[in-house]
Amino acid sequence: MRYDTEHKQKTRTKVLQAAAKAIRADGPHRVAVAGVMADAGLTHGGFYAHFASKDELVAAAIEHMFDETRARAQHEMEGRGPAEGLVAYIDFYLSRKHRDARDSGCPMAALASDLPRLDEAVREQFADGASRLTATLSEKLAALGHVNVDAEARSMVAELIGALSLARIEPDSKRSDAILSASRHQLKERLGLEASA
Repeated sequence: MRYDTEHKQKTRTKVLQAAAKAIRADGPHRVAVAGVMADAGLTHGGFYAHFASKDELVAAAIEHMFDETRARAQHEMEGRGPAEGLVAYIDFYLSRKHRDARDSGCPMAALASDLPRLDEAVREQFADGASRLTATLSEKLAALGHVNVDAEARSMVAELIGALSLARIEPDSKRSDAILSASRHQLKERLGLEASA
């Protein structure tokens, strides 16, 4: 039986969602194709209709994760001015909810330490996703009159990732919350966003 393009795309999306969840949970090195296909409700034999290799699956899943991350950033900023949008994104990113959403949160915080050991194509996909998110933040900073927006946006992303990672590592919930709170405050102060907070 031949399936139409829409069905094939829906199936591919199910596989990418299952792979993204597995990658966040277990890391890209321990992802098993058979497990991903089973989690997507599909047979292992159907894998090669969508991907040529496990590395291709991992790269596509990372792209999918970044598409979700960018959509979330746009959702947080939608309908708000640049300052309010950045505040909303910072508040979301450095929230308890995001900290605790390890199976669906930002791929940068979840995978940054694993990526240097992966295939170059996968690293390029990750770098491209990070660049697209950074560009979204750069646009907001430019609208606020910041001058060196690319460097500021990269620094912002680095602090967001670092603070979220440290908060996830910290076993004491009060200290973890304090890391998130301090970073939210410091980022807003550094970027001149306190009045919009």
